[in-house]
Amino acid sequence: MEKDGSGRSEPVSERGSGRSVRPAAKSLALVMLGAGIATAGGQAISTLVQPSTSNQPTTTDVFWDNGFWNGDRDSVAPEAEAQDQPQGSSVQNGLAIAPSMSGPNVIADIVRQVEPSVVRINATRTVQTNLPPMFQDPFFRQFFGNMQPPGEQVQRGVGSGFITSADGQIITNAHVVAGADEVQVTLTDGRSFTGEVLGADQVTDVAVIKIEADNLPTVSISDSDRLQPGEWAIAIGNPLGLDSTVTAGIISATGRSSREVGVPDKRVNFIQTDAAINPGNSGGPLLNLNGEVIGVNTAIIQGAQGIGFAIPINTVQRISAQLIETGQVEHAFLGIQMANLSPEIKENINNSPDRPFTVEEEEGVLIVQVMPNSPAARGGLREGDVIVAIEGQPVKESAAVQQAVEESTVGQDLALTLRRDGREQIITVRPGNVPTR
Repeated sequence: MEKDGSGRSEPVSERGSGRSVRPAAKSLALVMLGAGIATAGGQAISTLVQPSTSNQPTTTDVFWDNGFWNGDRDSVAPEAEAQDQPQGSSVQNGLAIAPSMSGPNVIADIVRQVEPSVVRINATRTVQTNLPPMFQDPFFRQFFGNMQPPGEQVQRGVGSGFITSADGQIITNAHVVAGADEVQVTLTDGRSFTGEVLGADQVTDVAVIKIEADNLPTVSISDSDRLQPGEWAIAIGNPLGLDSTVTAGIISATGRSSREVGVPDKRVNFIQTDAAINPGNSGGPLLNLNGEVIGVNTAIIQGAQGIGFAIPINTVQRISAQLIETGQVEHAFLGIQMANLSPEIKENINNSPDRPFTVEEEEGVLIVQVMPNSPAARGGLREGDVIVAIEGQPVKESAAVQQAVEESTVGQDLALTLRRDGREQIITVRPGNVPTR
């Protein structure tokens, strides 16, 4: 099931869609790396990191909501398991190959070049707490110690980022700075600056921070549209509080949809990599063997090994430019839920007594539901309509519809070719902006 920002889902089988989702994948928990937040069926999972010493926070205290944890700023981070790094390599004709013996330190050379541009981001926020009345009684306080009074709890989190301009513009993930009262940016040379969040886009999980500094080292940017599975990838960041950690691997896949990854509320076609990344890597760069940024490390699947995800740098560039200019980003939205038609889905729908419509087609993108008061509803789209083309371009999968809507402009006409009641017709709708939560 695809959606276009409605935030809802529909339990329709996707067999025959051409991009099947294995049921097992839906049970995996996705961990937003700087956030330490995991989702499985919409429920947050708090058991993310096992503390290595008894004086550290308990498992359920380590990461909280958007990467924040309760405790002292200087508390010791959990120990990370050592990982072997592959030797350096090179790329010929778009294919990853082992490096020549004349360049055995290619990864080390890249790290020396890029590491000064990678920063540590400490974010702090104050949250309201509501202790039960009994714990506020002085009699009980003598047993439970000096607990923080209601409304004064401070949560802290750590993420990564990288400098894109010499005057202090920094890219990171939106979930790293979400709700932060204070953002502190620390460079590899030890200097620390207070950061201003210029803008954060929750739909793509991209944020831009600005610090007041000059002559800063900056990263180089690549073209993520040219990535191929099998190319080498290098990750630099601050996982689990271990600053300037470097890992290497390959690009495992490209174009992983938000639905496949497990975050259907996002609008990103992710890069998948097996370069080791962990909570705290969020916002850090994923690099190619030229030392250029190809993506922003964002998420892992909890319990899996070698399955991490990064936002393609081309997407990041597009979103960050809008955040720098206006502080916000518009995402075109129709307000429909869709399913890829197949003979099996047609049969399931037509045999369901709860469906208010029947389907004659076995191919195309079926509108399963139209949100009330949405642009789709105002434009006249109906449940049971089958989308066959957008702006004259044929579409056969919901992912193609989603992409076409994302590339359209809020408030401008978008022509959809439909099959309704056995006849083909064109309906024009005007996409709105994705509703904010």
